[in-house]
Amino acid sequence: MTDLHPFIAGLPKAELHVHHVGSASPRIVAELAARHPDSKVPTDPEALTDYFSFTDFAHFIDVYLSVVDLVRTPEDVRLLTFEVARDMARQNIRYAELTITPYSSTRRGIDERAFMAAIEDARKAAEAEFGTILRWCFDIPGEAGLVSAEETARLATTDGLRPEGLVSFGLGGPEIGVPRPQFKPYFDQARAAGLRSVPHAGETTGPQTIWDAINDLGAERIGHGTSSVQDPALLAHLAEHRIALEVCPTSNIATRAVATLDEHPIRQMVDAGVLVTVNSDDPPMFGTDLNNEYAVAARLLGLDERGVAALAKNAVEASFLDPAGKARIAAEIDTYTDTWLAR
Repeated sequence: MTDLHPFIAGLPKAELHVHHVGSASPRIVAELAARHPDSKVPTDPEALTDYFSFTDFAHFIDVYLSVVDLVRTPEDVRLLTFEVARDMARQNIRYAELTITPYSSTRRGIDERAFMAAIEDARKAAEAEFGTILRWCFDIPGEAGLVSAEETARLATTDGLRPEGLVSFGLGGPEIGVPRPQFKPYFDQARAAGLRSVPHAGETTGPQTIWDAINDLGAERIGHGTSSVQDPALLAHLAEHRIALEVCPTSNIATRAVATLDEHPIRQMVDAGVLVTVNSDDPPMFGTDLNNEYAVAARLLGLDERGVAALAKNAVEASFLDPAGKARIAAEIDTYTDTWLAR
């Protein structure tokens, strides 16, 4: 098979499932850890490789939250956000919907208005300097319960507080013991305010969690949706209604949601006609990036350059970018692919 890595590296891309804190590179995590020496997070970037070796999903959550605790000031927030955009630009990511958990910061004492100002300043600076467009998904940390849902919905819907770049409302954290239906009032509030619904579901639980996300939370995309392949009726519903799956192959292996890459259900999803997008989730923590995830997906699906380009266009289609923006990036993908193949 042709080595697709060079093609993928230059391919214009969109990313829809990638976490704010989880995107911090080892360099940035180490810098934040040095700023806050009371943390247990290593200050040596090389030591972070072992620190980011997860035994299961619960262990991943523990480590993730320890990194969240490093983001304590508006300056930390701004640094993290801008540097994440820099890393995205290096991968030719033209547009990204970055999942942010504001509750994790505001409950640690960061002023909510200062938090919003920090992410917006970084967003505008990144677009001006790198050309990468960032939009926000504010998500509920499921492990923090309904109090976090109420606070996240307030931050996401209050006029004068809600940031300009906010487009969607999500739900992350553990699924086991955190049923989706209890969050319905908060998703109703967010959707009434014009935000799109993008909860995680079916990553470490069965298909019913995905049904709950659709029926109770009005999900327009599903984060992960790994267990959807266990229910043919669910796959048919996802395909018919163009409810996209935000698939993150390496993440699923790292958190033990899937045993091995060869067992990953992405091909079953595609074969069922589901709109599949490829994403990196928490890339430095999982030793990956979006370019690598495309290479993994290409191998699992047996794709050539045209196939990889079509996969990239899936993410553009499933995004919440405006129609003109979608058309621009899709055309850029086509032009790049035609030029690459012509030479």
